[in-house]
Amino acid sequence: MWRRSLNYGLVPLMSLLKGTTIIRFASNLGDRLKTLNDSKQFQQALQLFHQHQKNNTEILSSLTITQALKACTHLRDIQSGKAIHALVTSRTKDDQYIVTSLIHMYMQCGDISSAETVFHATETKDPSMYGAMMKGDLFHVQETQKAFEVFHEIQTPSEVNLIVFFQVCAVLKTQPALDAMKKMLQQTPTNFHSNHRLVTSLLNALVECGDVEHAEKIFDTINAKLLPMYGVMMKGYIAINQSEKAIDLFKKIDHPDAIITNLLFNGCAQLRTPEALNITKRVSTMMNKSFFENDFIVTSLLDALMKCGDVECAELIFSTIETKKTLPICAAMMKSFIASNQAQKAIDLFNRIDGPDAIITNLFFNACAQLRTPEALNFTKRVSTVMNRTLFQDEFIITSLLDALMKCGDVEHAELIFTTLETKKTLHICGAMMKGYIENNQADKAVDIFREIKNPDDVNTSLLFSACAQLRTPEALALVKTISKRMPASFYSDDYVASSLLDALIKCKDTLTAEIVFSKMKRSIVSYGNLMNGLNDEKQGKKTMQLFYRMKREGLEPETIIFLCVIKALALIGDLSLIEPTINQIPESILLDSQIRNALIDMWGKTGCVDKAHGIFENTSQRHAFLYTTMINCYGLNGMGMQALELFSHMPKQFIHEVTYICILNACSHSGLVDEARSIFQKIESKTPTVWTTMIDCLARASLFDEAQALIDEFERSHRAAIAMYMALLSGARNDKNAQLAQNIYDRMKTLFPSTKDPLTAAEVLLANTYASSGDIGKAADIRIQHMKSGVKKKIGTSTTVVDGEIYEFRAHDRSHPRSDEIYREVQKLSKELVAHGHEYDSSWITRAMGEDESVESVLCGHSERLAMAWNFLANPHAKRIQITKNLRVCGDCHRATKLIAAIRQCEIIVRDANRIHHFHKNGQCSCNDYF
Repeated sequence: MWRRSLNYGLVPLMSLLKGTTIIRFASNLGDRLKTLNDSKQFQQALQLFHQHQKNNTEILSSLTITQALKACTHLRDIQSGKAIHALVTSRTKDDQYIVTSLIHMYMQCGDISSAETVFHATETKDPSMYGAMMKGDLFHVQETQKAFEVFHEIQTPSEVNLIVFFQVCAVLKTQPALDAMKKMLQQTPTNFHSNHRLVTSLLNALVECGDVEHAEKIFDTINAKLLPMYGVMMKGYIAINQSEKAIDLFKKIDHPDAIITNLLFNGCAQLRTPEALNITKRVSTMMNKSFFENDFIVTSLLDALMKCGDVECAELIFSTIETKKTLPICAAMMKSFIASNQAQKAIDLFNRIDGPDAIITNLFFNACAQLRTPEALNFTKRVSTVMNRTLFQDEFIITSLLDALMKCGDVEHAELIFTTLETKKTLHICGAMMKGYIENNQADKAVDIFREIKNPDDVNTSLLFSACAQLRTPEALALVKTISKRMPASFYSDDYVASSLLDALIKCKDTLTAEIVFSKMKRSIVSYGNLMNGLNDEKQGKKTMQLFYRMKREGLEPETIIFLCVIKALALIGDLSLIEPTINQIPESILLDSQIRNALIDMWGKTGCVDKAHGIFENTSQRHAFLYTTMINCYGLNGMGMQALELFSHMPKQFIHEVTYICILNACSHSGLVDEARSIFQKIESKTPTVWTTMIDCLARASLFDEAQALIDEFERSHRAAIAMYMALLSGARNDKNAQLAQNIYDRMKTLFPSTKDPLTAAEVLLANTYASSGDIGKAADIRIQHMKSGVKKKIGTSTTVVDGEIYEFRAHDRSHPRSDEIYREVQKLSKELVAHGHEYDSSWITRAMGEDESVESVLCGHSERLAMAWNFLANPHAKRIQITKNLRVCGDCHRATKLIAAIRQCEIIVRDANRIHHFHKNGQCSCNDYF
């Protein structure tokens, strides 16, 4: 009885003891799993869990389950994770820790859908669950926007939630992210700012979103600044090219760590100043020696030294590194060698590397591309044959290989590799081939590659435009227009694409479309310079000046390149009244530039202001070859042959080149100094076809046709016939009014150059003019009728002049001016004055059949330069100086008339025609002495 009672009493006690043991076991299991996880023994932790999961899972603690899920997460074992989830499904409604761990596990294992299912199935969500979802979305970059949206569902975010939110904003880098951060900052309790991790994340997010200024304000209010905060701010300053501020911050840090030191070197590399170099050297000698075992620090140090120009110090550090020279460090040296144009050293280093990886091999090809030597080509070929075949699957390697082959001139080998590629021909690879073809003057092949690309990107499209710019054909222009209409609108906002398109249109001579594109694109100094240069090439100086005024209205500060274009435009227009106020706008520092000085001498010479050109030349202490040549040309244009010869005789022999010879021979030609020209020509050792042509022109102008023809015959004994020489001879025959000689020359040209269209057209016009000037109007008319039937348009003659700061252009018999009636009355007034002073109109200068209502006087008085003169006198009756620029040669009647007008009106008249400058003085004489 007693025994039975005792046994009965022991039952509850045994049950109690058993329950206590189970609880202790469950707790101990969780602790053991945590210990294993903390020591990164995740596999053992999961095995231990599996051994005990068969027992009643209801007794397993939250710690045990969360630690098991943690092991699954680190092992990316989603199957075990799902099995555990199935075991504890009944507990997911009440246990926030298990739910959070499940979300984290699914997210890290890439099963976003299951994570979202668990999250949305939980009715009561706490901050930790939101945090797990946000971290998971952040882990999968493409889902970052979801993390941003999830955050806004949290009613009371924790500090961890805020940290993750700032991390999300840092990844997004968008204006909405920045705005949301700023709004959140206004709602965040001030005590949150004491959390250093929170503040660091905030600073980083602001920096990544581009608001360094706001980050700077917050940073300045922090009393206890930690190294990560300094690092974030230094990174931000470097990102916006304010490395000086990053270096200033570094100086305030007592014990910089590896990250901070690395950032310092990055800042110094960006600055590239002597001060940055000194800081780099000083820090490298003082920093912890263990830093030299850090690849990132050593790489940044070498990069800073190289970019600051101390290659020797970088090489010394590299050679004395005690630890193994890892591939990243070798890559840094190679990259730096290439950046400092020492590609050979990069190749030498490559040859010492045992197992080069993709990055090293890529740099090697870049070095060879920079060298462009036969040796570099051999290196490229050899390495490409022995490198690991898997590298042929790397588009960057293939791109660099093709680039190296192309830059070294082996187009054929590059084509062989391109056509036999097993991997997909990506846009980058196609771009490398297009670029190579363009560099090797095979733009047509670049166009062919482009046509094979289904969806060209911005780079491919830019390269196509560059190829078309090189081709400069009507077909190329048509393709440019077609592609520019098809390409995405976003390409127009890409500076590189828009500039290439603009350049192609300009080079293909379609300045009108170029102007339309220019008006729509984002304009810069470069784009302005491109269009201005293109307009100058098309002799549209007026439009160039209009662009200059527009650029100033838009607030862009002109640079040297712009002023060079402006000076060239002023030279094209050739008017002193327009030049002086414009040149006064050029800063003194730019006026000292050698290119600017050379351009100014050219401009003053083409404006007839030889004294001003001479003044710049004399005030230039360091004169280069082009300065001498430009000054000689200046004298030649203005009929000052003796002065040109004097300067040529004092020119250093090493400065004399082909263009110099052309300019001095041309100066002799326009001044009738034939003997001097012969003497110079005979002394030229290496004569180019252009030099021969200039000498032939000199002889033809002097009517020495037999000698000129003999020179052509001598040239053709060892060279192919050149049409320019015959044009010079024909022009001389035209001046001499020798129709028979002109016909003989023209007939020979047709025999020698049957398929040369434009020059023969010009020759046809000269021949017709020669017949007309010799009195054979009928023959001239026949030639012109044939000319018109061919459909080829004759070059229209124009005269440009500046009146009261405005540029005006006139054509023969022009009536486009709003005051044309007054201008023609002034023309008649001038005509009466001319006749009264003995002028007789010379009908031999009329090169076309006259209409029934025309007279010799009305035809000659309708020439463009007469209209330009009349407009000057109409606008300023007492004008003392008139300047006119013609695109064709002045006719003999206009030349005689202008001499007389200058004397009658007592006005200096300067006319620049296609060949030279005529200074018509008040005494009725011309500077050319009628030799033109």
